[in-house]
Order: sequence, then structure tokens, then C-alpha cells
Amino acid sequence: MKIITEKKRLLGLVSIILIAGFFGTSIASFLVSRASIIKGISVQELPLTGDNIYSELQKDILRPVFISSLMAHDTFLRDWILRGEKDSREIQRYLRMVKEKYGTITSFLVSEQSRNYYFTDGILKKVKEDEPLDAWFFRVRNMSAPYETNVDPDMANRNTMTVFINYRVLDYDNNFIGVTGVGLTFDTVRKIIDNYQERFMRRIYFVDKKGMIVLSGQSMKDIKGSIHQIAGLKDVASKLLNTDSNPAQLEYLSDEGIILINSRFIPELGWYLVVEQNEEFALKPVRHVFWMNLTVSTVVTALILMITLFTVNRFQIRLERMATTDHLTGLLNRQGLEIIFDQMIKDVERSKTTLSAILIDIDHFKKINDRYGHLTGDRVIQKVANRIQESLRKSDVVARWGGEEYLLLLKDCLLDQAFEISEKIRKDLEENSLDIPEIAEPVSVSLGIAQLKQGEDQDSLLHRADQALYCAKEKGRNCSILSEQ
Repeated sequence: MKIITEKKRLLGLVSIILIAGFFGTSIASFLVSRASIIKGISVQELPLTGDNIYSELQKDILRPVFISSLMAHDTFLRDWILRGEKDSREIQRYLRMVKEKYGTITSFLVSEQSRNYYFTDGILKKVKEDEPLDAWFFRVRNMSAPYETNVDPDMANRNTMTVFINYRVLDYDNNFIGVTGVGLTFDTVRKIIDNYQERFMRRIYFVDKKGMIVLSGQSMKDIKGSIHQIAGLKDVASKLLNTDSNPAQLEYLSDEGIILINSRFIPELGWYLVVEQNEEFALKPVRHVFWMNLTVSTVVTALILMITLFTVNRFQIRLERMATTDHLTGLLNRQGLEIIFDQMIKDVERSKTTLSAILIDIDHFKKINDRYGHLTGDRVIQKVANRIQESLRKSDVVARWGGEEYLLLLKDCLLDQAFEISEKIRKDLEENSLDIPEIAEPVSVSLGIAQLKQGEDQDSLLHRADQALYCAKEKGRNCSILSEQ
């Protein structure tokens, strides 16, 4: 018969590449020397473990940063300071509420005016410039960044080593008036360390700038003190303790054999993250995997070919969906709607039914973006889209027409029925908030409605709906206007 399809050609090419690549890689792996394997572990696997732990650590720190930001921008907290800090019980209740709601170990406020250190149980102390433990406050006061993350003993919690988020508090004229924030312990980090040690059979711990082991998992509970005093490790301690954030690859000889090390300095904590692996232990699974690869290569190749064919089909479907769907709201986009629009007009003309269009625009959306930011603006667009969908019938079509505009196509719907649907949407948005914490007041919309005339095309119908929407805005917004017939 005729030529092979493009998809079959692609599958044939992928088959050749997979088979050649699989067997080629297996043979090449067999010829790789011990030194190459160890280099791969040192350069790839150990740094990857360190990167994963570092990413987990950053994720745990992001939440308290967000909490501290909310506190620093809270009008109650700022107004309480500006009113002269008259009733400390008010700020105590506030800090206690933050601590209990977000599960932090502590929450605090230090005022620039009084230098009082407030916490959940009252005033802990007055910070002083000549007190070393208070140096953090004056450092934060003079810095340009909005916050810093540092590790200090928490005097309010028996000097527990705590990650503090110190966030600058500014008045309404951007003048510095204090520092607020929260603190978290390292229990979560310990769990992460134990989890990675169990999964990867590696030893993981943190060392401070002086070389003291400050945090480790269960496998190192009996190893404490300075790395300068630990056999083997002391030989590479000086190279490990550098302030370069790029990972360092080291190795030392111990009673267990050759130990490979990956270390990196974490500036947010001022500590070094150290990941260790025994060389001999690492080589066993590598050899085992190599022989398994040779045994199952044929089966795996066949499976990959099946998956490749499945993926190509899925990817093709996904591309088609992406071309017609708005990524923010999940609604049809303009291109997707035009395909359906043309078909709906043909169906209406053939079946002699009606078709109405409603063009919706979010009122004062630019002010929302300017006041709350584009991320909040995007959430408003998503929430309004959800509300519109909830008000429609299964046969109705809704699309994001552009920016903050939506277009509704209502099949078998007369103009007065379209007006009722329009008012239902408008009143729902007017009377109910969007459940967005930053925006307490409801969001209103303006709506323009038009019904398809006999023989009318898509552009004409949309033009009339757009003119009706324009009239709604001219009349003060937050209303529905019917197109003049």
C-alpha cells in the first residue's frame, strides 16, 4: 500500500534510537571504571541530595516569611505602635493569636520607640545597642531588605535554637518603627534529614562556622562536638568550612572505608549542609543495577516504545486543548470560542432557535491590580469565572474574551431570559464576596446583552453586545444593558 504515516515513522525512529541507546549505554556502563562511578556519585548524586534538602528547608522557611509579612503590614500592629504602645495586653493577645493560629514556637514585636521586646506573655526585655544578643535588631533596622532569616537561641523558650524571620515594620510614611516576626524550631528539618538518610542511605548533618555539629539525624546521635576532633573528618575540616555557596566535593578515610562528602554553605542559616556516603556501599547497587539492566533491557525497551506511542497521542491531544483553553481560568479562550461560535450560529439558523450573547467586564479591574497586585487580580479573574459558570446551564458556553472580560453564549435563550441570567450573575457578585482575603468588599461587573438577529453574523452580534456593555459602563457600571434592536 502507500507510505508510512508520520507517526509510524517517528515511532520507528524512536525504536532504533532506544534500542541502540539502551544496549550502547549498558555496554558503556560495563566499561566504566571505578573512578568514573565514584565521580558520578560525588558530582551528581550527593549534590542532588543536598539540593533536595536545601529546597525542603527553603519551603519550610517561606511560610514563616509570609506570616511575618502579614504581621508587618497589619494596620492594627502599626497603629498600636504609633498610638504610643499604651496597652501591652492588646499586643500580647495579637501575638498569641498569631502563634496559636500558625503553629509557630514564638511571635514577637520590638518597638523602635520604646525598644521593648514584646512576646505572647508580655515584655521580655529592652533591646540595647551594647548587648551582643540584641545586635540583630539594629542590623535589621539599618538594612534595606524587608526581612532577614537568622538562627538564634529563643530566650522566651528556654534558649531553644530557633529560625527567626525578622521583618521590618514601617509606618504609613515608610519610616522604620520596629521589627516583628515569628520563629520555628528545627523539628521539621530533623524529620527531613531522617527521611533522606533512610531513602538514600547517606549521613546528613549541619555544621556551624566553627565546625560544631549543630543538627543531625538519628544515625549521628552519638557523634557530637567539632569536626576538627573527629577522626578522618578533621583532615578535610578546613576545606569544608568555607563560605562558598557552591557545593564542595571532598573525601576522607575512616574505619568504615573511604567516605565521600558533599558540603554547601547555607547563608540563610549560617550553617554548612554536609552529605556523606560510604564508597564501597555505593558501588554494590551500581553493579547490581548494571546486571539487571542487561537482563531486562528488551522488556524495558518494549515498554518504553508503548509509552512513547501513548505519550505522542496524549501530547497531541494536550496541544489541541492548550490551543483552545485559557490557562488561568480553564475556560475556553478566544480561539476556542470562535470554533464553537460559528457552529452555534449554524445550528441556530438550521433549527430556527434563538441565541443570546452576554459580554461581561469586571468593574475597576485596573484599580484592583494597582492596589492588590497582579497575582490578586488573577485570583479575581479566576473567582469571577467560577461564579459565572455556577450560574449557567449545561448548554451555555462561557469563555474568557480577554483581560477581565468574559463572553457567554446562551443557546435557545430569548433576550429577556438572557437579561435574567445576566442579573443573576451581577447580583451574586454584588452581594457575595469572592473569598479572597485581601479583598473584603464584593466585586461588581457590567454586562452587555444582545440577541442574534436572523442572518446576522458573529462580528455584528458581538459588536452590539459590546455597545451595550459600553452603555452599562457609561451609566455608572454594575448594571445590565440590553442591546437596542
